[in-house]
Amino acid sequence: MAQTETHPASPCSALAPTVALHRCEAIRAQVMSAGLYAPTTDAASAARPAGLQAATTWRVSPCPLFLSPEHLAFFTKLGPQLLTFYRALNRLYQDSAKGLQPAWAARYLDQGKPESLIAYSRMKRFRDDLPAVIRPDVIPTQDGMVITELDSVPGGIGLTACLSSIYSGLDETPLSIIGGRDGMVRGFAAMLRAMQNAQAGCIAIVVSEEAKDYRPEMAWLAARLRELHIEAYCVEPRDVHFTEEGLRLRLDTRDLPIAVLYRFYELFDLLNIPKAELIQYAAKKDWVSVTPPYKPALEEKSSFALLHHPVLRPFWEKELGASTFLDLTTIMPRTWLLDPAPIPPAATIPGLLMGGRAVTNWRDLAAATQKERHYVIKPSGFSELAWGSRGVSVGHDLPQADWAAAIDQALSSFPTTPYILQEFHKGRLFELDYWDATSNTMQRMNGRARLSPYYFVSGGKAELAGILATICSAEKKIIHGMKDAIMVPCAVQPQ
Repeated sequence: MAQTETHPASPCSALAPTVALHRCEAIRAQVMSAGLYAPTTDAASAARPAGLQAATTWRVSPCPLFLSPEHLAFFTKLGPQLLTFYRALNRLYQDSAKGLQPAWAARYLDQGKPESLIAYSRMKRFRDDLPAVIRPDVIPTQDGMVITELDSVPGGIGLTACLSSIYSGLDETPLSIIGGRDGMVRGFAAMLRAMQNAQAGCIAIVVSEEAKDYRPEMAWLAARLRELHIEAYCVEPRDVHFTEEGLRLRLDTRDLPIAVLYRFYELFDLLNIPKAELIQYAAKKDWVSVTPPYKPALEEKSSFALLHHPVLRPFWEKELGASTFLDLTTIMPRTWLLDPAPIPPAATIPGLLMGGRAVTNWRDLAAATQKERHYVIKPSGFSELAWGSRGVSVGHDLPQADWAAAIDQALSSFPTTPYILQEFHKGRLFELDYWDATSNTMQRMNGRARLSPYYFVSGGKAELAGILATICSAEKKIIHGMKDAIMVPCAVQPQ
């Protein structure tokens, strides 16, 4: 897999300041009109239905983030490889549960989950089900691309679709936005059609209260799907009701059967989801298709630790193929599950070194120097702390005492919320311009980027539909959407 980094000059550098300002004003006006950017006036806010106006803002840039053709080839290849990884992970979990692979693999993936959900996820009815949306978080570094985690319930689908459409129309000669103007919408539509097959009914995009900040973008996306003659609606769990024939959706005066339910809620939050048990029952009876599937084992960051575990290497090489195994172990950083179980005196933690010395006890890490602790500790999954950069501790960014406390907290949380230790990789710098609305001037940021490619699965294939770039100032250790971040779609560098 190509790992060569290039540093293409941005075509934005040739824009006159007045042109750049006009572009940024136009971009902000369009995303605000779409309801995906917090309004600057009360009148703009009143123009949107309650709950469908975003409360978030970001720094608007006049151009997308340009990637090289080599980068596009990397991301195009990555989607099918990650789908293969999910298939292999699914197989590993099932075989481990049956005793055909080491039993500890399934135990680790099940750690902290309720028995009822584990039993449900293992039903034969769902044996081959995989996430239909794949989104890795990718950090471009000086040495190549690094995937920090995978998200099968990702935000940003509607936002990336909207931004791709807006930035595609900035010039008379359209920019080469990755996925194209409508790639995100059409990719999501193709995925839903594949899920629906010939089953009659509508698409319900069910967004929980926990995820309510994403309702505006999913409502925008549903409206675009209806323009493609796909009857899709963004709704709350309370809008879904159950009959003897299956799930139905109440919309004003209409009552529609549901064919596909897109789950925009986390499995750890099931107890707070009205009708959650009825949704599971309907899926079990094959009255409705639900995606992503109720398979918490496929949503664990500890899967990276399993990929790198030397005992499981023969399994991965067989299931992935030697080439894909090499690619994924190169771009997925080494990861360890912080299991507090005693390690035998003659054993060491596989592949973990501190100051060139093998580590035999997790708490030995507490004594690591700042240079030695280029690691991140974060929840593996199934927790309100496992998304949105919550619960993350960056080793070299913490005082020694705080780092030691983070290790202790992670180990003590293992029974209910397992944590992982993962190598930290520093992102390379990008230089982008953005609009400072307060001074109405263009400013320049040196920042590090997180690239979020979106792949939609249909017909057994994962197709790249678009890439969202989030760029934070260089001093930030954790990159995520925030008011001081630049958020743009990615495009191919003009030749």
